[in-house]
Formats: sequence, C-alpha cells, structure tokens
Amino acid sequence: MTRPDFPMHVTVQEARAHLAVLLPVPPPETLPLLQAHGRTLAADLPALVSHPSATESALDGIAAREADTQDACPAAPVWLRVVGESRAGLPFVGVVGPGECVRIYTGAPLPPGTDAICPVEQLSGEGDRVALRRPARPGDVRAEGGDFLAGAVVLRAGVLLTPARLALAAALGHAQVPVRRRRRVALLATGDEVVPPGQPLRPGQVYDANSVGLHALLAECGCEVVPLGHAPDSPEALAASLEQAGGADLLLSSGGVSMGKYDFLRDLLLARGEVSFWKVRMRPGGPALLGRWNGLPVFGLPGNPVSSLVVFGVIVRPVLTGQAPPTLRLRAATPFAALPDKTAFWRAILQDGAAHDYGAQGSGILRSLSEAQALVVVPQGQPVAAGEEVEVLLL
Repeated sequence: MTRPDFPMHVTVQEARAHLAVLLPVPPPETLPLLQAHGRTLAADLPALVSHPSATESALDGIAAREADTQDACPAAPVWLRVVGESRAGLPFVGVVGPGECVRIYTGAPLPPGTDAICPVEQLSGEGDRVALRRPARPGDVRAEGGDFLAGAVVLRAGVLLTPARLALAAALGHAQVPVRRRRRVALLATGDEVVPPGQPLRPGQVYDANSVGLHALLAECGCEVVPLGHAPDSPEALAASLEQAGGADLLLSSGGVSMGKYDFLRDLLLARGEVSFWKVRMRPGGPALLGRWNGLPVFGLPGNPVSSLVVFGVIVRPVLTGQAPPTLRLRAATPFAALPDKTAFWRAILQDGAAHDYGAQGSGILRSLSEAQALVVVPQGQPVAAGEEVEVLLL
C-alpha cells in the first residue's frame, strides 16, 4: 500500500474527535415530558417556580412561635391554644399570635407569625389546647427555595434525561422540554461466516452476536436503529447494503476493516469512498475504520465481538451521547500489563473497592464482557502494579 493521505493508528481521543466532526449535534425538537425519557436536553432548563414555593414544615405536629415554647420540658409542659390547621394545598389563613399555635402536617406552609415546629410525638392534649414537652425548633422547616429558586438554571443542556431528571423538570414547572433529535443509525453485519441466531451453523460459521449487542447499545444511546441485516463477503453486495442506508446519520458496521483479503468495507471506502482514519492505538479493537460513503458517515467496527463492543463503548458512545464514559479511580488488586504502542482496555472484576484482572482477555471471549464490570485503562508503555491507582471505565 502506498502512503495513505489519511491518519493511521490514531489515539482514542483522536478517533472520537474525527467521529464528532462527521456527526454534528442534531437539531432540537420539543417533546412532552412523558415522551422525553432517554433523550438529551437541547437547552438549559430554568426553574419557573421556587421549590418549596413557601417555607414549609418537615414534620407533622404544630407550628408555633419559638419564643413561646422555650421553657417546655417533660416535667413542666407549655400549653398553647390551637387556632387552626395548615396542610399541603390548604394553608392556614391568618396570623398566629402569642400563646397560639396551628396544627401542621408535612409539606404544609408555615403560617405567618410562626417560626418553629414541635413534632406530634412531643405533644399531648385535645381540642383547642395542646401541651408541648419540648421547645419547638426552627430547624424542622424547609426554607422557601431551599431546593431551587425561580429563574435559576437547574438542568443544563447536554444532560441525559433520566427518570429523576424528568421528575425534576416537572418540578421546575415544565410540561415539555427541548431535546436533541434522535440520531438514525443504520446497523450492518458483514462476513460469510456470520449467521443470524436460530439458524443452523455450518463449519466455520458463527452467530451474529455483534448486531444484537450493538442494537441494544444504540438504543441505550437514544438512537433510532435502522437494521440493514447482513452483507456477505462480496464488494457488490456490500456496496448495495451501504446504499440502503439513505437518510441515516451514521452507518455502523462490524467486520471487514482489518488487513485480510476479504475485508471489503476497507477496500470500498479506500477505492470509492472517503477515509477519515484507519486503525486506533487500542486493544482490543485496533482495526477500526471511519469514513464516508456518498456523504454518509461510516464507522467500521472490528468483527470480533469483544473488540466491536469495546470500540463502541470507548469511541462511538461518547460521541453519540455527548457524555464522557463513566470512570472511577480504584486500587489495582492485581497487576495489569501495558502494551508498547497501544492503550489497553483490560476487562476487570470489581470487588472490595478494587479492580481485579478478569483473566482471559482474548478478543473472541465474549463471555468476559458479560461477567466483567469494568475496563481498566492502561496507557501505552505504563504497566500497573498491584496496589497502584488505576482508571476504570464502567461497563
């Protein structure tokens, strides 16, 4: 091969940057909250109200003036006159004067004239008189705006709308939210050896694990998946499959990107398309390829299932979601070897707050990804000894 006019053996960070250039941020759309789960917020979301909207009680009991209750004790309770009640959605109307109190319930606004709460467990008496066996405490209230104040930006653009964040958006007063449009990702498997699960296998064939795993990963990223099925080892068949991805934002394929005679995706993009980079300095997953086919971004993942899923998690998912991979700094319970020219992403078991080498690290051992909880990141040429701190990517 002559010297290519595109980068070879890029770093993980460079691979992400190249992909981000080909995949600009999708335009926004507005959705009701109940349809926005799993989407990415497209604009900052301010609070339309304060929460709590008024200073409220954190307990069931009575609301009173602290000064009226300072002498209360079990041996000599203080008696107050009950002049009403305050409950959530129906606050007390009026002003509480000296020697008076209001029965109050959790979440109810604190009545004017009161500044403290005495819990129901410390009260006795019936009707319009109540005895306090301890002083009322100002600390048993939730201050107005203690969670957030009206006008404050509470949710930032770019966050994933989880159930908790959707609930927060509702509390902010929003019935609908601006979100990024879902990316449409066409998914293609390649290779004569690949067979859909459930069909008989001939010698040398394997079931298509990549498409199943990648489909689920794309769904987790909030993408709309366009299944293109399977293309055999034929340049014409592969080119025809690529043409079926019209309207997609990205075509994601597995297989056909290494150095073999039948790696036709590589050949097609080199001869008739565009190549942004070929090969990444990482293991597993080195022979990854990014380019374009008739303007459509194409990311070619390796054919080995472990390599395919790891490259997706390390490079593709951060670009699709706009979120960095979740990482931890943990103690290495076992040594982790370094590679001289690549960053290693070794599968690991997390136990007792430390990372343990999973053991079998071959690219074809798919079972390891289902049993490991993390990938330990070992920079090239920098082995990790037992007891050292290491970066861990959660699976």
